[in-house]
Amino acid sequence: MIPASVGHQCPECVREGSRNQRTPVTAFGGDARLGAQGYVTKALVGVNAAMLLIGVLISGVGSLFGGGWGGLLGGSGALTRWGAMYGSQKVMEDGILYQFDVISAGESYRFLTSMFLHAGLLHLAMNMWALWVVGRVVEQALGPWRYLALYLVAGLGGGLAIYLFNGPYPTVGASGAIFGLFAALFILLRRVGRDASQLLVLIVINVVFTLTIPGISIAGHLGGLVTGAVAAAAVAYAPQKNRALIQYGALGVMFVGIVVVALIRSFSLG
Repeated sequence: MIPASVGHQCPECVREGSRNQRTPVTAFGGDARLGAQGYVTKALVGVNAAMLLIGVLISGVGSLFGGGWGGLLGGSGALTRWGAMYGSQKVMEDGILYQFDVISAGESYRFLTSMFLHAGLLHLAMNMWALWVVGRVVEQALGPWRYLALYLVAGLGGGLAIYLFNGPYPTVGASGAIFGLFAALFILLRRVGRDASQLLVLIVINVVFTLTIPGISIAGHLGGLVTGAVAAAAVAYAPQKNRALIQYGALGVMFVGIVVVALIRSFSLG
């Protein structure tokens, strides 16, 4: 028997009563119970940490340090070389000008893999702290599936910006997706009439750091920020009628748009 407010109930009665209760939803249509648990955020942190560990097992602990920021960032490893995102640009080698573009050469998987790789322990720690703080709030507001879709679209948008505007050097990190979450949280707060001024200040500070500190992917951060803002607006301002269909449809359209722009870019370079 299970204690209840009045007397006790049998387990079967409790289960039957739970089936008849409607699942509580958030202001944006997400599953409030699952969103409050933060399962997706925890999974994303776990995947990112696991990828760093795999990189260490492949390339050794030297991949954790010895890179930028006075050696605090990690050095290049076999895993980051395999999965990093690259921009496309004409480069000169041995007096010959040629187009550097690994994406059009068939390595489009880098759009996804680069989101889960990091340049060392410090890079991972900073991004995962930000993901943990902001991601859980956005997941609670949107529910797990809308949140995951927005996160991936924002990350892919950051990857697309890298592809369009960066040079032929490797870029890794979850920062593009996390910047998208910052923008999304701002949009969601404004949608429900909450004060978002402190968050706006935080976003501006991070943009200033992005623009002034060497070695940070400007394209990736700003691309994720813009993509996350557009995706969040589509989710937050979807009408009540057919809301889920409109929300997921809008995110799907954004995904297709990213793919189409990347293909157009690849064909134009071919």
